[in-house]
Amino acid sequence: MTASLQHPGYDPERLLCVAEKMPCRVAQAGTLLSLMGEPAQYSYPSIFLYGHRSTGKSHVINTLLMDLELPHATVSCVECVSVGLMFERVLLALFGPDTSTLLPRSPSLSDFVRIYRQQAPLSPANQTRYIVIEKAELLRDMDSNLLPVLVRLQELVDDNVTVILLSEIVWDRFRPNTGCFEPLILYFPDYSKGDLQQILSQDIHPSYSPELYSAFINILLGVFYSVCRDLRELRHLAALNFSKFCEPLKEGKVKESDTHKLWRNIEPHLKKAMQTVYLRDVSSVQWEQQLQQTEEKECAALKGLSAHAHVELPYYSKFLLIAAYLASYNPARTDRRFFLKHHGKIKKTNFLKKHEKTSNHLLGPKPFPLDRLLAIFYSVVDSRVAPSASVFSQISSLVTLQLLTQLGHDDQLDAPKYKCAVALDFIRAISRTVNFDIVKYLYDFL
Repeated sequence: MTASLQHPGYDPERLLCVAEKMPCRVAQAGTLLSLMGEPAQYSYPSIFLYGHRSTGKSHVINTLLMDLELPHATVSCVECVSVGLMFERVLLALFGPDTSTLLPRSPSLSDFVRIYRQQAPLSPANQTRYIVIEKAELLRDMDSNLLPVLVRLQELVDDNVTVILLSEIVWDRFRPNTGCFEPLILYFPDYSKGDLQQILSQDIHPSYSPELYSAFINILLGVFYSVCRDLRELRHLAALNFSKFCEPLKEGKVKESDTHKLWRNIEPHLKKAMQTVYLRDVSSVQWEQQLQQTEEKECAALKGLSAHAHVELPYYSKFLLIAAYLASYNPARTDRRFFLKHHGKIKKTNFLKKHEKTSNHLLGPKPFPLDRLLAIFYSVVDSRVAPSASVFSQISSLVTLQLLTQLGHDDQLDAPKYKCAVALDFIRAISRTVNFDIVKYLYDFL
């Protein structure tokens, strides 16, 4: 339910419409209206609004000024590359197109104040005039006397005008060493997770129910809220990934109520999108094309593998197979260098012998004992695994699947030896499924 916005100087119905356009920011809008006062009254000379990026500062002030039909001029310090361009836009918005031509070629602050004082009686206003300056932190890089003049412009031009500064940094970073007039300060806090859920859920898709889109936003915030609270960036991510979220629905595989299956479908795409948060190097269409090309390449790579690539293996069986491949293609003396955390300094010149020029991959897999396989396995697996019968049974399963080859007789129980029977492309595909970079642990790729 939208909170009410009340002020004695404005129509309650109009204020209700204004409040509906600024969800989760009605409290700040009410405080701002109180600082601005009634339309016919003199307002405070300057107001300073600050808060992080995308916290609703520009949206709130522009909505109030436009919907309440208050005379105003809005300029951005990013667009106004010079002071003269800023003065021209202010005079153009407040007094019409003819006044901006009165400025000289390189106007000074005195020229701006003089022309303003001349035009104000010719265009009398029954309401307070407002000058909104966005990205006000860039004023610090302009003339040193510009900011002190703007915060007390009402006194200099003798008119009912209020300057509103919007910034992402606090006022203490603005205050000149010589001091200046202190504006009224209003802080815009970050949106909470509930606020973002409420705001983003309003961007419903016409083809799907509001409940489905709200569930998607809940999943999106669960992934990205810890790293990104920028409303515009989250809205961009939602628009980018919602089509992927709805793919199982279009294909008729799941229903809208089955959010668990929808989550499993969208999870890998959200993980990829996590790498591009705040990076707009490419457009949304280009990003989707890149994802499609990446998926096609991965599918093509999997098609070129042997039939074993399509065998689903348990989680620890994958690590056992990785450990077996490393044991087959790495010399035993290199285990200390690859798998021991505190192995000390090993010079590369001593580690790589000159006479070892032949690649181990060209020589083929070498046999290794069971204890070496388990030692490497416990080193590469990403969690503590206790030696149990299940680990040994998975080794037997790998032998049955012909992914490992057991050497010697079956009755040799004291020290069985194995060889890995898979190719490099296959083991790299297996390693990608558990996020393990096997190339870093191969002796031939040093």
